[in-house]
Amino acid sequence: MEQNADIIAQAINGSLKIIEQDRERQIVEKRFGLDGQKETLEQIGETLSVTRERVRQLEKVILVRLRITAKANNIPELASAEKIIIRNLAEIGRVAKVNILADKIYGRKASNKEKAALVFLGDISPSLTIVSENDKYNNAIAIADVGDEKQIRQKIDEIVSMIKSNKAPLSLEQLDERLNYEHPSQISAIASVSKLLATLNGLWGLSKWPTVNPKNIRDKIYVILENKKEPMHFNDISTAIAESNFKRKNVTTQAIHNELIKDPRFVLIGRGIYALDSWGYKKGTVSEIITNVLKSAGRPLSREEIVAEVLKSRKVKETTILLNLQNKKYFERVDKNSYTLRTPSK
Repeated sequence: MEQNADIIAQAINGSLKIIEQDRERQIVEKRFGLDGQKETLEQIGETLSVTRERVRQLEKVILVRLRITAKANNIPELASAEKIIIRNLAEIGRVAKVNILADKIYGRKASNKEKAALVFLGDISPSLTIVSENDKYNNAIAIADVGDEKQIRQKIDEIVSMIKSNKAPLSLEQLDERLNYEHPSQISAIASVSKLLATLNGLWGLSKWPTVNPKNIRDKIYVILENKKEPMHFNDISTAIAESNFKRKNVTTQAIHNELIKDPRFVLIGRGIYALDSWGYKKGTVSEIITNVLKSAGRPLSREEIVAEVLKSRKVKETTILLNLQNKKYFERVDKNSYTLRTPSK
């Protein structure tokens, strides 16, 4: 990977040699952060004793000159760097966020200077397209045949719009069925450039949706239970969070238990066992569940019938249900094996 670093550094040096005036070279270096620190037009203007507008004009002229020179193949060192960038982009969907691409090319966590080098080369290369960062899009680099910046943003917006209209996360396979791309990896790569999208466990959704971008302990618990699709003990939930792909997963078991108790989405259905209320579980003691079962039936039920119904919504021992059924304050035995609700008058 150090060979890649050397080739890219040579391409940077070869490109900067085209710029004859030292002041103009400084403008490019500082605007892109080629020395590791990106500067604003105002900052550069103060350093060079020129106006902000003059810096902007000079930057524009210099970049046009470099692009024309690159297109005419008059920067010999650039060709080898382009091959490295394009090869790596091709392996990850033809477009990528700058930080992802840089880490891949350098084989480690890339520095700001190294990421800036790729952005600069992508800006002047006719074989590459740069997507500038704003509130909706991450800074990204693409192979030019994917499209220009406007076209790539339109592709991103199409995916965002599709997920929004679905009102629920979509898998990569589902997106692939609805979109026209050569390979699902291209869809994933394009979607990754959007700041409005997030992915988790193979699903793509809006970044504001906790199912794909859980930001607090409660959301993470919800995602774990939703994916498991069955009740879990709080210790098992804690383990699942620790083994998950969540960004922040160093959460204590006690903190998880506290959130399970406070959040109405989670229903205690057994000793330390929780389920989601969206699965049809209701809060309440075993006695309250028995009461609801008898009310729903509208008639006396046998012990076996009551136990079977309660076990549908509570993970407790059969003896626990039978002990609660003996509470004469709430329940009355009508024959040897049947029970009903005790009326207020009794």
